Amino acid sequence: MSKLVTIFGGSGFVGRYIARRLAQDGWRIRVAVRNPNEALFLRPYGVVGQVVPVFCNIRDDNSVREATRGADAVVNCVGVLSEIGANTFSAVQTEGAERIARIAKEENVGTLVHLSAIGADAESSSEYAQTKAAGEAGILEHFPDAMILRPSLIFGPEDQLFNRFASMSLMGPALPLVGAETKFQPVYVDDVAAAAVMGVEGKATGTYELGGPDVDTFRELMQQMLGMIHRRKMIVNLPFGIAKIMAAVFGAITFATAGLFRGPITRDQVENLRHDNVVSEDAKGFKELGIVPESLEAILPEYLWRFRPSGQYDAIKESARNLRGGRYS
Repeated sequence: MSKLVTIFGGSGFVGRYIARRLAQDGWRIRVAVRNPNEALFLRPYGVVGQVVPVFCNIRDDNSVREATRGADAVVNCVGVLSEIGANTFSAVQTEGAERIARIAKEENVGTLVHLSAIGADAESSSEYAQTKAAGEAGILEHFPDAMILRPSLIFGPEDQLFNRFASMSLMGPALPLVGAETKFQPVYVDDVAAAAVMGVEGKATGTYELGGPDVDTFRELMQQMLGMIHRRKMIVNLPFGIAKIMAAVFGAITFATAGLFRGPITRDQVENLRHDNVVSEDAKGFKELGIVPESLEAILPEYLWRFRPSGQYDAIKESARNLRGGRYS
């Protein structure tokens, strides 16, 4: 019988790519999520019955145990960029991660892969980074041979980075940024999935920092994005002091509306944007895994074309103008 893997958060941005790769490799996949109905789109990744969404709340031992029982491997993709109700940074990224590793060991799971983040640091001023580091510690306490992946900003068709800012570029003459000079090393989502599969299949253990082939500032990334969607916008860098005040106001409104309104940025995200998000010089990464990461230039046009002035017809119209002796403006 094919081996079984449980992917916590398997319907999320990264989890779905891991699920698809493992399904292609013949694994039976249990997708552990809060709302199984929202994960039904994963079923066609395999043959009938190969991919099965199940309910799981990673804040509850019994729920995690039920989702883990019988699995040969476990992948934890659960994380939060901002706190929502009971899903706090600590509850999800520290306690949840530790719970998954502890129960996986008790259930005799063979391999475990945990998705963390570059910048995970117990001494960080960001609670997100602190809890990511604490989650890694909890994983290794129970599963010392686990694979831990620390990606930089992840991009791909469903990302909340380039899609969000490309959408923002459709409105107004300017594109506001916080931390415009902060450096990032964006990594393609399917490359992260390829690394995770190696861990699931027992081909790699340890901690790996994952970044793409290029390092750019936030401003440079947005300039590349604007060039690809054929739009000209003024990029405005918001000082950290102003951004912190704005985030505090948004946070107060979110609290007052019981989460019905959520601002575009939080105070913790402002703290994170103060620090470069690139692979450390002494870290293991894609090279050690034998993976050649894709570049932004190769992938972004595949899904950002819809933000161009004429969408999929933009290139055709540009060619027509060139034939008439005109040029793009």
